[in-house]
This record gives sequence, structure tokens and C-alpha cells, in this order.
Amino acid sequence: MDSHLHELHDLGTKLFEEGKYSEAEPVLKDIIAINPKYADVLNNLGIINHLKGNTKEAAEYFEKALEINPRYTQASLNLAIAYNDMGEFKQAQEVFSKAAQIAHPTPTSIDPFAAGKLANEHYKLGSLYFDLGLFDDAIEEYSKALKLHPGLADGHTKIGMALRSKGRPEEAIAHFKTAKEINPSYGQAWVQLGLTYYTKGLTALAFEEWEAALKQNPDLKEAKTYIQLLKKKEQ
Repeated sequence: MDSHLHELHDLGTKLFEEGKYSEAEPVLKDIIAINPKYADVLNNLGIINHLKGNTKEAAEYFEKALEINPRYTQASLNLAIAYNDMGEFKQAQEVFSKAAQIAHPTPTSIDPFAAGKLANEHYKLGSLYFDLGLFDDAIEEYSKALKLHPGLADGHTKIGMALRSKGRPEEAIAHFKTAKEINPSYGQAWVQLGLTYYTKGLTALAFEEWEAALKQNPDLKEAKTYIQLLKKKEQ
């Protein structure tokens, strides 16, 4: 994705998520005009048209999204709803059934979209426990979130912080490193890994992490503060 297209995609997604559909629509259309292979953009255009009452156009967008990504559960469900509103009940049922088969190929599998929502709820509950100092409960909830969605950099970071608070720094370090691998630009993972090294007396490693964090994000205040405190202590 070139930089212009990336900026358009970020802007269109932001406007859509904020519910500014009239502003989002022309931006999303510009993206498709440049590259028609963005399933998420097509799905969002379908939702906008459905909300406007343009059900046929909405269905066409959902169909195109599914041509690109047949496993796009949300687009499948949106298409089924659109067909149902158009009176195409047989097609709606076929799409709905197919979506269920793809999302649940085995009795124990979970729809990826639903798994993401569940993971988010566990994460939020874990954060509530963390803020209350109930670290065992926080670790349990963060673990559930990561089981459903292992690619959550912030989830690995928060469970690392909870583990460190329980006196389990080695496990915490493993999670911080995983968070860095998932998202190298997520500064908190670097900051918290450095802090954990510092609590273990590994000052040089801590300094390295905070320096690296600032290279990733020069405005990361925590890393700046820790480096300044470390330098003052050495003086």
C-alpha cells in the first residue's frame, strides 16, 4: 500500500468508525477507484448504502467483498441481511448457512469475528481487575483474551505488567518480547520490558530498551523520564 492510499484508508476507516458516513463514503470510493481489492472498504461501503436505503447497491458491495475474501464472516452476514430486506429469502438463507459453515468448520471452532469481540471483553475485564490491584484475576482474564486472539500486543503487555506485579518477572519478560514481535512500533512493550529489566537490576538492558523505545516513538514520555532518572542516578 503506497503512502497516499494508506492515508486514505486510515482516514476513511476513522470517519466510518466515528459514524461520519457522509464524509467517509467519498473517501472509501476513492480507495476502491485506486485499488478495488479492499474487502473491508467494500464492506463498509455496503453498510453505508444499506443505511441509506440503497439495499441493492449494498448487496453488490458485500458480494464484491466476498469475492475477494470468501471467509469474511461480517460481509456474509451483512449480505444475508441485505438479501432478506430485498425479499430474496432463499439467497439470504444460502449465504447465512455458508457463512456458518466457514466460521464453524468444526464443532469446537469459533467465528474469528466473534472471537475478537470476546477477546476484547476479556481484555477490558482484565484491565478493570488490574486497576483494582487484583492481579491474579487480571492474569486470568488477559490469558483468556490471548487464547482467543494471540496477536494482541497490548494484551501481552498488560499480562506482562500483571505478572511482574505478582513477582513473576521472567514470564513478564516473555510476554513483553512477544508484544514487540507482534507490533514493533508499540512503545509500551519496550517501556515495560525496560522497567522489568530495571527491577531485576539489569540497568544496561533497561537503558537499551528505553533508548530503542524512543527511536520507535520520540514522543514517548515514559521512556524519556526513565532515561533521565537513570542518568541522574548514575551521576
